[in-house]
Amino acid sequence: MILKRIEKENICLKRGQAFVASDLDKVGNMLKNIHQNGDRAILEYARSFDELGVDNQFVIQQQELESAFYSLSAEDQAVLTRTADRIRNFAEAQKQSLSPVSMQVNGGYVGHDIVPIEIVGCYAPGGRFPLPSSVLMTVIPARVAGARFVILSSPKPTQHTLAAAFVAGADIVLSLGGVQAIGAMAYGTNYSPSVHMIAGPGNRWVTAAKFIVSEFVGIDMLAGPSELLILADEDQDASIIAADLLAQAEHDDDALPIFVTTSPDLFDRVNKELEAQLITLPTKDTAMRALHNGFAVVVDDMQDGIDISNQLAAEHLQILTKNPEEISAQIKHAGAIFLGAQSAEVIGDYGAGPNHTLPTGGTATYKAGLSVFTFLRTRTWIKIDNQISAKRLYSDSSLLGRMEGLEAHARAADKRQEVNHDRGK
Repeated sequence: MILKRIEKENICLKRGQAFVASDLDKVGNMLKNIHQNGDRAILEYARSFDELGVDNQFVIQQQELESAFYSLSAEDQAVLTRTADRIRNFAEAQKQSLSPVSMQVNGGYVGHDIVPIEIVGCYAPGGRFPLPSSVLMTVIPARVAGARFVILSSPKPTQHTLAAAFVAGADIVLSLGGVQAIGAMAYGTNYSPSVHMIAGPGNRWVTAAKFIVSEFVGIDMLAGPSELLILADEDQDASIIAADLLAQAEHDDDALPIFVTTSPDLFDRVNKELEAQLITLPTKDTAMRALHNGFAVVVDDMQDGIDISNQLAAEHLQILTKNPEEISAQIKHAGAIFLGAQSAEVIGDYGAGPNHTLPTGGTATYKAGLSVFTFLRTRTWIKIDNQISAKRLYSDSSLLGRMEGLEAHARAADKRQEVNHDRGK
């Protein structure tokens, strides 16, 4: 049996950690070195990880990104462009759902503006596989939000990664990975400014570095290993479910594939399909380890399945039932939801529009995935232009100031009333 079956009462989820506490000392020392010694330290780390090209540089300018794009086949250019367009269109639609606010109060108006984060650093992993999709998913929302300068950092970027950076609109690419990439973006280099926010998934070293620099630089999230929960009734195609579980399992050893179903027969058929499909899968060894990390639960009814889904708050939730919309309405916690058998999680990974950088480890109970909203801020404002009408605001502020023991606050409010009274004489 490839995917072990457990009882719902025995769910005791041991999720892979985003990073471990012992990483922080090593990562902290590396970041301190980069902060103090700048590009010299960055170059030392880049050399040690074999990230530098023949020119001994870690900076790739826009003209090289453009050259990389046009070096690709017409087919590869087209798929990057189409995917970028879908991601951009969705980000623009999200941005348009927001609007400034202005409302009247005693003596004036209050409101908020929607403003972008100015300088953004995006990280795209480049370890076992190059991930041009992650380039598109991070750089494009930042650009749509209105970021003035966008840096992409990725270790040993391939031509496809550089081409994706060109299509997405990155200003500069740093050929760096790991801690040195986060340090370079957080503290700046001789070629690029320090950023205001860092976004994008990475390994435990990247995540630990993001955690440390988050004291003074915004970050999107601390993402751990990838997760998929498939919730299915008895009338589903076992081969599709097995394919989707394997697509998740091949990410890495710590990926977490979970299958919840109302049908014991479907559970058996899915396990047989997993065995059959693994035979020809090039990433079989990784997928097998991840499948052993995952599990299946056969529930008495769909309500139990819904309850388990809400309990686990998985990164990805596929609902494969006769009535996926009705089930979805009862889901409170999930990073992203995929409705129906044709809504494969893989098209979420590869650019249907919504982002594939999503909350893991149960953080979907309070955290949303990366989006154009990640790179936008609501900045409030107050304008009081009728001092007489504002009398109640000032008197309430004065009373609350003294209620809290903050006399200077109260006097600052009183002073407005004194000045207004004098002017009225």
